[in-house]
Amino acid sequence: MARNVEIKARIESVADLARRVAPMATEKPAVINQDDTFFHCANGRLKLRQFDDGTGQLIFYKRPDQRGPKESFYVLSATSSPDSLREALALAYGVIGRVTKQRLLYRVGRTRVHLDKVEGLGEFMELEVVLGEGESTDDGNREAASLMEQLEIEDSQLIDGAYLDLLKQITG
Repeated sequence: MARNVEIKARIESVADLARRVAPMATEKPAVINQDDTFFHCANGRLKLRQFDDGTGQLIFYKRPDQRGPKESFYVLSATSSPDSLREALALAYGVIGRVTKQRLLYRVGRTRVHLDKVEGLGEFMELEVVLGEGESTDDGNREAASLMEQLEIEDSQLIDGAYLDLLKQITG
């Protein structure tokens, strides 16, 4: 299974943070619209992500719900038929929620910096430090902490769960 170290933080403005990330980026940013449907899953989280071009990814991931850097294990599986896959998974497992967002993706070395506008929630930043096979989580934690400092992200901005969890808190 692939691994990374992640942090997620609430931010005031995607545009403001983009100005701080852009000079650090190792390639031009990409704008990605994402529609994520989450399904019941006893051993982690399972979501189907659909893109504007009609393709998608089935994503299983497992990570602790805690503030600050955390190790995440994940598996991605591409699909060219996200609508029928969503229907099959909904019938088999049941849908627990849906999250739509516009993501501005930057790469800073091996780290993916996501600047997200999440429908119904606001604006956020995610860091995903991709770990190599056998690499220590501590290496990823240090890199995430360094980027947080450079981007002026305070510990008080960090959130512990997924966007779906935040939406559920609002909608009950």
